[in-house]
Amino acid sequence: MRPGGMWVLAAFGLACAASAASLPLWRALCRRWGHVDDPGHRKIHVQPIPLAGGFAVMTGWLLGGLGMLTLESSGALGKWELGVLWRGTEGALRFGVLVMGALGMMALGAWDDRRDLRAGVKFLVQAGIAAGVAGWGVRVPAPDGMPFLGYALPLFWILAITNAFNLSDNMNGLCAGLGLIGASFVSVSTILGHGSFEVACVAALIAGSLAGYLPYNYPRATVFLGDAGSQWVGYVLSVLSLLPGIPSQPREGGVVQAWIVMVAVVAVPAIDMAFVVVSRTWKGIPFWVGDTNHLSHRLARTSLGKAGAVAVLWALACLLGVLLGR
Repeated sequence: MRPGGMWVLAAFGLACAASAASLPLWRALCRRWGHVDDPGHRKIHVQPIPLAGGFAVMTGWLLGGLGMLTLESSGALGKWELGVLWRGTEGALRFGVLVMGALGMMALGAWDDRRDLRAGVKFLVQAGIAAGVAGWGVRVPAPDGMPFLGYALPLFWILAITNAFNLSDNMNGLCAGLGLIGASFVSVSTILGHGSFEVACVAALIAGSLAGYLPYNYPRATVFLGDAGSQWVGYVLSVLSLLPGIPSQPREGGVVQAWIVMVAVVAVPAIDMAFVVVSRTWKGIPFWVGDTNHLSHRLARTSLGKAGAVAVLWALACLLGVLLGR
């Protein structure tokens, strides 16, 4: 194993342990606060379910990152100097903007879980957060003569992927599982492509935090991600694919491969989002009004059942990642 591979495994393990260990506490707190998903229209559960998953995955991500910094400073896994991502004033600004964006998306989702915000209000706040991240956190190379695309493309990408994963949180384990698969493929792709271990470790922290949560949500759920968690998953995955520090040569598994793998994995929620938007618009229903016609619901109405439908969509995401990321 390459020396940096130990860092990636450590990041995954620390985030997974922190997420799993914190979840019972968050579940109890959400019950006490009344922060639960009540039974009702389009709901299959018959008792209130705590919306604790988002808080647990965020805890796993943050504590896992702190654990990695502690390991680095102690030299327990050898010294690993920070690279291009967080170095200097620009790196510190990027770090602060990306973390504040994650906290902002989670706070917005928790607010929506609690107050059931209007779609327009929710989208405007999302756009404000994405605009800040696109302005000071991440950029993409812009074609000559069109510098505005270096700002517009990340803004669109963050909004699209955040909402795609938000909509995909319609069945136990689906959103978290797709997020786990996406982050894992980016981490492995970056390692195999001799890319930045910082990118690989960030991806591993995301994957680990979701792995610690998933047993509490699939196949039977004792907690839900809520909008707070599903928006967080979409946000961190959208930003992950935009981070610098991935090798630029396609033959080395560089940025082209990382983007292909990422697009392949987010294709499942993105296709589902496109399908439900077109379907609801065709029927004259506002596309932000939920229904039971997602791809997962249609599969669940076959002999697969709910758990089987989610497993099929996980398998499809893995297959796309493997085929397009080779």
